[in-house]
Amino acid sequence: MLGFCVGGTILASALAVMYARGEDPVTSLTMMTSLLDFEDAGLLEVFIDEAHVRMRERQYGKGGLMPGKDLANTFSSLRPNDLVWNYVVSNYLEGKQPPAFDLLYWNGDGTNLPGPMYCWYLRNLYLENKLRVPNALKCCGQPVDLGRIQVPTYVFAAVEDHIVPWKAAYASARLIPGDKKHGTRYVLGASGHIAGSINPPSKNRRSYWVPGDRSLPATADVWLHDATEKPGSWWTDWNAWLAQFAGGEKAAPKGYGSAKYKPIEPAPGRYVKEKA
Repeated sequence: MLGFCVGGTILASALAVMYARGEDPVTSLTMMTSLLDFEDAGLLEVFIDEAHVRMRERQYGKGGLMPGKDLANTFSSLRPNDLVWNYVVSNYLEGKQPPAFDLLYWNGDGTNLPGPMYCWYLRNLYLENKLRVPNALKCCGQPVDLGRIQVPTYVFAAVEDHIVPWKAAYASARLIPGDKKHGTRYVLGASGHIAGSINPPSKNRRSYWVPGDRSLPATADVWLHDATEKPGSWWTDWNAWLAQFAGGEKAAPKGYGSAKYKPIEPAPGRYVKEKA
């Protein structure tokens, strides 16, 4: 299973819940630019204090939606020269149409969040940093202990990430023990939160750092000192790592759906095309 950004946080929490129930749902776990230890929340820390969290709890704590547009504006304001003023100058002042750019399209595809979930996330993770403390939180009635996630784990971070600082991602990786044979593999890529992650090998761009050995030393600086930089995309390293846990190949299905789950409509579906 793979989780990107907040998806990795939610996925790790869900797995901790499932292991607490005695379930064993996955063969491997991959987390990309995700936080589990929120001590260093990067530039987002400017929005995290008791007064701000209480204000959001008054707004959305008992219901409603946190608008996706507000979230998008928040993230854009963290890098105003790149994501705001650049386009004010080129589009508004100079009358130029912004060039088609896939990463910006993704960046503009925001989503609304359930208000109570958003407030719970702000207080318990960003403000009070409880997820890293075994059994300090409950989800679905189960105590959350990330130490229960004892499966091969791959953690990717990006060195210029302003949302999930790479050292914070490293501290997060140390919270998941992995299994006895493979442990947790931490890999660092060049560039930022999105561009560092979406780096196809065919482009032969950027570089990445792989660990000197399988263990995770006490600090990120020690890890980087021992690491080896390699050219190109980190995807090749991840692909080789995943291959260890792959099952056998099987023929692709000849039809859509099943007797239990009937096809509804062509992919990607209406909900993907909805604007928040």
